Amino acid sequence: MNKYKKKLKKIEGFAIIERIIYIIGIFNNLEIERIIIKFLNNEADIDELDQLDIWLRDENNLPSFKKLVRTEYLIILGMSEYDVNKAKKAIQERLRISKRKRKAQMYKKLAVAASIVLIAGSIFFQWDYIDQNVKTVSAPRPMTTIEVGSDKAILTLENGNQVALEKGKQYGDSKLKSDGSELIYSTSSEGKKPVKELQYNYLTIPRGGQFFVQLSDGTEVWLNSESKLKYPVEFPKNQTRQIELLYGEAYFKVSPSTAHNGADFQVLTKSQKIGVLGTEFNVKAYNEEDEIKTTLVEGKVNVQNGGESKILKPNQQSRILAGSDAITIEEVDVYQEVSWINGLFTFNEKSLGEIMATLSRWYDAEIIFENGEHKNFLFTGIIERSESIDYILKLIEATSEGQVKFLIDDKTITIR
Repeated sequence: MNKYKKKLKKIEGFAIIERIIYIIGIFNNLEIERIIIKFLNNEADIDELDQLDIWLRDENNLPSFKKLVRTEYLIILGMSEYDVNKAKKAIQERLRISKRKRKAQMYKKLAVAASIVLIAGSIFFQWDYIDQNVKTVSAPRPMTTIEVGSDKAILTLENGNQVALEKGKQYGDSKLKSDGSELIYSTSSEGKKPVKELQYNYLTIPRGGQFFVQLSDGTEVWLNSESKLKYPVEFPKNQTRQIELLYGEAYFKVSPSTAHNGADFQVLTKSQKIGVLGTEFNVKAYNEEDEIKTTLVEGKVNVQNGGESKILKPNQQSRILAGSDAITIEEVDVYQEVSWINGLFTFNEKSLGEIMATLSRWYDAEIIFENGEHKNFLFTGIIERSESIDYILKLIEATSEGQVKFLIDDKTITIR
């Protein structure tokens, strides 16, 4: 079983037609009077607000709007006037907020129903720099000179020896075993002597790689490209279990403290320390990025940085800027943040600079921007990590309507 294919949450009633309706912008022709009343009562949905906004752009409809408001609404409130311009601004503001919420909900559904999306062309991609209309594009699938990432890692043993772990290669001893796609440490306590001195192993994931490891306490860790994890071969009994993400990105499913006589679990990352009792969370701490992001999926964690300490709840993400003790917390869509363990790239209004940094790690490619302004172009999209880099770049080109061009030379990608 591929450990990167986590079981996706099921959302009832999500049909292909729902996505098609949103993408092409079709809505039902509801009676405008009913929509106005719903708007005044803060009950209009995004489609109704959209229809009302378009209807009010026609100056000939303004008298009807005023009349309806006066006869159906203001009399009840004892009011004599209603500012149409303020109403139009309110509609546009609610539309902006509703569209953002709806977009986020749709990305979650797309991540859940990724297999359906892929049938329709393998991509849902939008260029926010041009407009806010969602576009689906397709592209030919050319031969690639840059390979797609795969399961591979370098295991550094306690004696300093290194072992290459990759598909098709078996490795193991009395403490661990690997089939080339995952590394499993023995969780059995039979015949084991008490740990007197901690011995550490290191698991290094190169660019273009990913790997899964189950530690000796049963904790499961998914490691993304260009990451390195330090951990004990065996955890001492009745003591805090501590590991260190030296750099990169990892998803943790921690074995609960109740299974280890109450022993806590800690994850160290640069200046940050995360205390957990038993939970699932994602940590992103790449060397070249100026902030550490911790995203909680389930349970509860305590994030510490210097003298600062904050508790995270599910669907929250903490951010720590380099050189700062401050910890900021915000609500996020966790399924977007951890979509990489489900084999997906999920970009929600991400800059092309951020997107290319992510792609460069997975495809082990060098990136050159000839025009620095192109780094700021915003894109939104969901696509499988198994696609070729050529295919993804063609899709971005098509979505940008020719404003962005890519050139691949060996393992270097130039953006023009």
